[in-house]
Amino acid sequence: MIPLRVSQVATVLDADVRPAAGAPTDLGREVVHVTADSRAVAPGSLFVALTGERVDGHTFVATAFAQGAAAVLVAHPVGEAAGPQLVVADPLVALGRLARHVVDRLRADGRGPDGLRVVGITGSQGKTSTKDLLGAVLAAAGPTVAPVGNLNNELGVPLTVLRVDANTQALVVEMGARGIGHIAYLCGIAPPDVAVVLNVGHAHVGEFGGREAIAQAKGELVEALGPDGVAVLNEADPRVRAMRSRTRARVLPYAVGKRPDAPDAVWADGLVGDERGRYSFTLHRSFTPPGRQDAVEASARVSLRGTGRHQVGNATAAAAAAFALDLPVDEVAAALSGAEPASRWRMEVHDRADGVRVVNDSYNANPASMAAAVETLAELGRGRGRTWAVLGDMLELGSEAPALHAALAVQLAAVGVDEVVALGEFGPLLVADQPGRARVARDTAEAAAWVRAEVAPGDVVLVKASRGLALNLVADEILRTPDTGSDA
Repeated sequence: MIPLRVSQVATVLDADVRPAAGAPTDLGREVVHVTADSRAVAPGSLFVALTGERVDGHTFVATAFAQGAAAVLVAHPVGEAAGPQLVVADPLVALGRLARHVVDRLRADGRGPDGLRVVGITGSQGKTSTKDLLGAVLAAAGPTVAPVGNLNNELGVPLTVLRVDANTQALVVEMGARGIGHIAYLCGIAPPDVAVVLNVGHAHVGEFGGREAIAQAKGELVEALGPDGVAVLNEADPRVRAMRSRTRARVLPYAVGKRPDAPDAVWADGLVGDERGRYSFTLHRSFTPPGRQDAVEASARVSLRGTGRHQVGNATAAAAAAFALDLPVDEVAAALSGAEPASRWRMEVHDRADGVRVVNDSYNANPASMAAAVETLAELGRGRGRTWAVLGDMLELGSEAPALHAALAVQLAAVGVDEVVALGEFGPLLVADQPGRARVARDTAEAAAWVRAEVAPGDVVLVKASRGLALNLVADEILRTPDTGSDA
């Protein structure tokens, strides 16, 4: 991050500085790192004490100073701490203000369009994979900061922002929402130059109350753009396409399979998958150069390293964002082709020594991502052994949950999955009317035991559910060295 003296942080946040009793307060010490995790505190850290449902960060203030913290950001003073306490009304809000200060400072230093550029990404599914791909593309062109994992909320976004330094050229910010106003708030922390909206699906529909409300929330990202910004919009999603009326920025549509009807556009065609479900395609860009009336077109071949046809859409969106930052087609295609999957438990393909293939997509699930995973399972299973779907509930779908789980069961039957093992409240819906064998497990241990006992070389096993069901434990158990049946 950009080093800031403790006194500067206090001024930016208008904090009440409480010195340690009987010891001088070193307000000249530099803050070089910010964390809300006491285990990650190192010399020069600013430790942010947050109060959660189970843990109160204020109880770790002494630990933070013992580990070398330069200061702590707190909602109230904590005893006789060994260093400066910056007291504010809400440490989480103050963290966001500090992040915004850093963004403004870099832009005020004259970096502007030739230096720090901020790309915001949102959507009901695909955000993390898209930001991983875009981060790899932009990093190939210059110093880039992108989130690790899915740091996409009021805590994760400022922590990501505060990793930038004076050399950072691109900042990629993943923005999630659980209600109206959430993305607008995040844009106040990291105002975007480029906004990418992937889709409007059913994820968190139970909290929003409907897909129109989800669209309203996602569209806050394009509303935050200025007239010099670029809105990268998925042409195939009508709710996303409609967002062009909500922005002052230039619109850059993208699509898979069919070119968008616009002079400036990005699209992918010529898709070819390999035996591990990795796709190659031709990436096209049409654009109108400055001073010209007519559009020109450039294209290049891309070979992705991630599994699943749906990754082509994520890669095309990432490419469009890179084009919005003026990267050339050949460089973008080469970087996409070299990008390795960066986030855990997202379409991870593992081959056991005995030939069993396990697809660990257990990080999270919603109707669209579940449908894509089942499609990939069917594709990977062609010409091999049996296909297994070990699936759990998709959470936060509200009153639509039964119908959406029943629809997934229809898809499982349509693609002919051989073995369905379901867990959770909606497990009985998932096993209904399956053409192969289908059963509901009591827990993750029983599900894993069934698969381990019966899976055979050549079989393909998909493991997927919402994060709350912890199906990563099932995947780990299936991947253990197979039992040999020997007592030796």
